[in-house]
Amino acid sequence: MRVDGSLAEGVGSGRGGNGDDGRGEITGAWQRVKRRLRAELGEDVFASWFARLELQEVSGGVARLTVPTRFLKSWIESHYLDRVLATFRSEADGIESLEVGVRGAMAPARPGAAALTKPVPSPRPAASPASPTTEASEPERVARGASAPEGDLGGAPLDARLTFESFVVGRSNALAHAAAERVARHDGGPALYNPLYFHAGVGLGKTHLLHGIGHAVKNAGRRVIYLTADRFMYGFVNALKTQSALAFKEKLRAIDVLILDDVQFIQGRSIQAEFGHTLNALIDAGRQVVVAADRPPTELEALDERVRSRLAGGLVVEIGTLDEALRASILQSRLEAVRASHPAFEVGPAVAEYVAKAITANGRDLEGAVNRLLAHATLTGAPVTLDTAETAIRDLVKNREPKRVKIEDIQKLVASRYNVSRSDILSERRTAAVVKPRQIAMYLSKVLTLRSLPEIGRRFGGRDHTTVLHAVRKIEKAIGEDTALCDEVELLKRMLQD
Repeated sequence: MRVDGSLAEGVGSGRGGNGDDGRGEITGAWQRVKRRLRAELGEDVFASWFARLELQEVSGGVARLTVPTRFLKSWIESHYLDRVLATFRSEADGIESLEVGVRGAMAPARPGAAALTKPVPSPRPAASPASPTTEASEPERVARGASAPEGDLGGAPLDARLTFESFVVGRSNALAHAAAERVARHDGGPALYNPLYFHAGVGLGKTHLLHGIGHAVKNAGRRVIYLTADRFMYGFVNALKTQSALAFKEKLRAIDVLILDDVQFIQGRSIQAEFGHTLNALIDAGRQVVVAADRPPTELEALDERVRSRLAGGLVVEIGTLDEALRASILQSRLEAVRASHPAFEVGPAVAEYVAKAITANGRDLEGAVNRLLAHATLTGAPVTLDTAETAIRDLVKNREPKRVKIEDIQKLVASRYNVSRSDILSERRTAAVVKPRQIAMYLSKVLTLRSLPEIGRRFGGRDHTTVLHAVRKIEKAIGEDTALCDEVELLKRMLQD
């Protein structure tokens, strides 16, 4: 799609010029355009729609921009193209029009064009007798937007590796795993826990459970569709453009189980409204809905309030951070999977223990560590030792200065976590619902900041330092006796320090 203007032909006649200087000028102009869009539209809008927008080339007065997905292309063309053009014109002479394409799908840069980024070629699988190059594989057809086979319902493909059998269960994910299996095996009567909502940080197993549910439901002969938020939004926008919205809605509502990942990325009033209608239709019809996001429904501020309320009305399960025992189990599982195809690959107990202790962020980093150890073993032929492991996973190990934590941040987080207000924590109220979070906040202030007890007391409504000391000692004693409280306080610490 192009938006035409009326400026003189060619960038070379203006600030852009020709050659390296021209490319430098255009690059600088494009960076100014992005800075202005960020300032004018706000950080949230910019991060959602423009952070991955890149300038590929400028040729003949046409600036060619690229994005990674077709949905982003459609959305920018429909809502922001005129604004981007106007901003670009004000920063660079000779820009007549804009074109937006998907990276890997755009034509090569023209000779003489001021190319800013290299086009990313679309990967092609090698030809084989059993799989002629004239026929695209299923993932390729999905990526290109081709029609999915009958019964597949156009959903994103399920990863064959992500099943319940390959999921490693620990204390932090046991409830989520049990709920997922119960929903997947349910084959009669109204849907259970509807909707089932998982939330967790990156790499803690949300997507693995969603794919596991998808495989189990599909194997039972029931109709299931797995969608990412990006694919849901693209499908809806494309249905509107092709005047097939009714067919899109009927297809979604004729299934047994809808699985939607990364729901926090759903944006746009009409898209959210359709998502809400789909939720209501499926749940009211007794069909199962499973959703995953990076935070609880109540914290999805970008979503419509009615949608948030509907999501919160089912079973909401948080998947906690990985403790050391679970990390060790995940690591062992990955090592065994790799040894199935590389029998000579050996990692000793000391190395495995070091990796499980050193990598604390998430399961994906553990998988990355296994891949690096395998690469070292196969490329050098040398055994994997502690020294080589330290070198291989150095960039995966969290080794940065701890974040400075403010008492105000502690008060806000604890208040939000325990569903009270910060003013309640600072007040003289002595109800149990307020006293416990107040004492936890005082304890965290003592542990995570360098403030003295008198200073902490002043920041908690002018209290005496003995009150703070009493709170600290009480929480210290409680976390030594109550495992659930200990886990809760540890989670709060990590949230404040990350």
